[in-house]
Amino acid sequence: MKKILIHSGYIKLDQFLKLSDCVSTGGMAKALLQEGAVRVNGELEERRGRKLYPGDKIEVEDNGVFIVEDGGSRE
Repeated sequence: MKKILIHSGYIKLDQFLKLSDCVSTGGMAKALLQEGAVRVNGELEERRGRKLYPGDKIEVEDNGVFIVEDGGSRE
């Protein structure tokens, strides 16, 4: 399981997919979600704007399993 640190209260799923190097563009994120290749906390997710919080577990087909962790504030 790979840990992805965020420096805010949450991150949107499409941004997360780019940050975790699963996709390189928002369009690719949309396509991946439409294919049913992403699960959040064990449930199929198709919304690009889904907010992810520390502790959420994301499974991306052919890319692995990730967990969102709090990286602290950037202030």
